[in-house]
Amino acid sequence: MVIEMRRKDNRQFVQLGLNIAYYRKMKGLTQEQFAETLGISRTHLSSIESPKSSHAPSLELVLKISRALEINIDKLLDLNL
Repeated sequence: MVIEMRRKDNRQFVQLGLNIAYYRKMKGLTQEQFAETLGISRTHLSSIESPKSSHAPSLELVLKISRALEINIDKLLDLNL
């Protein structure tokens, strides 16, 4: 049961990262540009957006991302799996 929940959590983090990448690209921003706006490194942003990573950003960073992208946080958190 615990292993199954971890796998599901991983998919949710992957989807969150994909959503961030999608809306960033819609704004025409590179990872480097967007990371600078957020005050984080490009490698940190890359690890969040990568479908091969399960890196979970903090809630504070997710809120900062939604503000920077000028979208409601619910769009980032649309994790229909």
